[in-house]
Amino acid sequence: MMEFKAGELLDKIYLPADLRKLSEDQLPQICNELRQYIIDVVSVKGGHFGASLGVIELTVALHYIFNTPYDQLIWDVGHQAYGHKILTGRREVFPTNRIYKGISGFPKRKESEYDTFGVGHSSTSISAALGMAVATRYKKEVDRKVIAVIGDGAMTAGMAFEGLNHAGFDSSDMLVVLNDNCMSIDPNVGALRDYLTDITTSHTYNKVKDDIWHLLGKISKFGPNAQNIASKVEKAIKTTLLNRSNLFESLKFRYFGPVDGHDVIRMKKVLEDLKDIPGPKILHCLTTKGKGYKFSEEGDQTVWHSPGLFDKHTGQLIKVVPKEPQPPKYQDVFGYTLLELAEKNPKIMGITPAMPSGCSLNIMMKAMPDRAFDVGIAEQHAVTFSAGLATQGLIPFCNIYSSFMQRAYDQVIHDVALQNLHVVFCLDRGGVAGSDGPTHHGAYDLAYFRCIPNMVVSAPMNEEELRNLMYTAQLESTKGPFSIRYPRGNGVMPVWKTPFQKIEIGKGRQVTSGHELAILSIGTMGNYAVKAVNELAKEGLSIAHYDMRFVKPIDESLLHEVFKKFNKIVTVEDGCIMGGMGSAVLEFMSDNGYSAHVKRLGIPDLVVEHGEQKELYAECGYDDKAILTAIRELLETKGNSSKAISLRI
Repeated sequence: MMEFKAGELLDKIYLPADLRKLSEDQLPQICNELRQYIIDVVSVKGGHFGASLGVIELTVALHYIFNTPYDQLIWDVGHQAYGHKILTGRREVFPTNRIYKGISGFPKRKESEYDTFGVGHSSTSISAALGMAVATRYKKEVDRKVIAVIGDGAMTAGMAFEGLNHAGFDSSDMLVVLNDNCMSIDPNVGALRDYLTDITTSHTYNKVKDDIWHLLGKISKFGPNAQNIASKVEKAIKTTLLNRSNLFESLKFRYFGPVDGHDVIRMKKVLEDLKDIPGPKILHCLTTKGKGYKFSEEGDQTVWHSPGLFDKHTGQLIKVVPKEPQPPKYQDVFGYTLLELAEKNPKIMGITPAMPSGCSLNIMMKAMPDRAFDVGIAEQHAVTFSAGLATQGLIPFCNIYSSFMQRAYDQVIHDVALQNLHVVFCLDRGGVAGSDGPTHHGAYDLAYFRCIPNMVVSAPMNEEELRNLMYTAQLESTKGPFSIRYPRGNGVMPVWKTPFQKIEIGKGRQVTSGHELAILSIGTMGNYAVKAVNELAKEGLSIAHYDMRFVKPIDESLLHEVFKKFNKIVTVEDGCIMGGMGSAVLEFMSDNGYSAHVKRLGIPDLVVEHGEQKELYAECGYDDKAILTAIRELLETKGNSSKAISLRI
């Protein structure tokens, strides 16, 4: 493994306890060294970038002031936690970040005691922190602190507000750090806000405030409402100075800030003061994504969120230019096809929860800004918003990553399926999603959508089928909810923009004929099945292959044909085995009185870790080699042809 050199101070820090041995005036240096180490590693190894650079000073200050891991520090999403990982015993293995069998790109409880809560989906930190704070109170751990770090983007999700609402009511002792990296900060009020922070985070101010609180309660002329009056006076002062009401104060959080999140000495002092203030409080920090690296600060923040490999000296992204034309990414096929369909069908609308570039809805947003919507990190809202559009005769294409769709499952059932509304769900990142790991794998959608009434569940084998399924889904003759799932990454067709053709809903197709065994595949795993069939054909084996295309409604006429002809069947899917396409085939076999040896290949009933997709296909046992192995094992069983028996020799 390539070696990366840490700076003079960072080289001596293995755990936060080592960090706390530094003097205050050494903190800027450790921040610089930590930032440079991340730049050195990520430029060569890849990974998330801008978010972690933006919270270096905050990360150092938090671990310097709080007694982690006894004090509980929760990171929201986890894109910004690289500095945290390096300071908590993982500096030497950090180059394995997001690599197969290496450390996770996100905080993970089983990886480190400093990772207090596993994250990947956004907006969970406040609720988790409140649970921990209530637990510490119940266990009478009065000296234990709980801190949640959440970004301004993650704060848009409903779950964050649910957590704030409960925490304010519960009055538990917890600190929420709002990492605000929005660039549009009004400079006219910056100095005033800094001044307010100076006052409200000081021990003197809070002692005076508490003294006044208790004193007013004793002054008889104010009567029993003295404390309520004091509270209103305090809020009125803050509201007047800020010239606006404070949302967090209205939720019974004590609001402090905003503060410069890149001034580590200032952050250290603020956190030191806040540590001793009881109850729910929020610290508003202003940060810059990609801070400290010229090219990420001045460049496209979306690109520098996860830029891939780059030259750290020039900022030039390193792209391998293939000699031959390459297939497009499935997300781009979606984006360009949706725009093409929308140009012909004025009823089509596009919706995504905060991932327009990730799913390529930005293509339609640029061309038709009045018909394409980024609704923020709010999957539940995205689905019900789509349902509202559908009630008015429009045809929303709601694009959500498969694993994120789990967050809106109730809305899919309650607001779309029960009303049989014509909403098209395009599930990007279906199947194993690669180096993002288990929080992002789209393992369950075939199973969890298959059980919903009125839902069409489909998966294309290639780019052409994706286009045709999208075309079919928006036709007036198509009614009710319609889901199309496809994987992360590139397809298989360099020439993919073929004329649209309607696909009969619930109908699969035969890819190759054969008489010894049948493969039933769904989605892009069919391409691995093609490789296996071709390899076996060289050995003289005759294998039939069927592309099912639909899990619901499943092609029953095709299945009758298969079960009448074959007693050995292999099913292949890039989804969970339990409840997926293979399960649907077994249910059909049982319901119709057939008997056959069916071998199901797919994601096993366990948590699949991170790695390249091909590595995970192999580990889970459904790449082309695994398909070959499964077929050979079936053909070697009793009652097969001499060719099959000869495989044992």
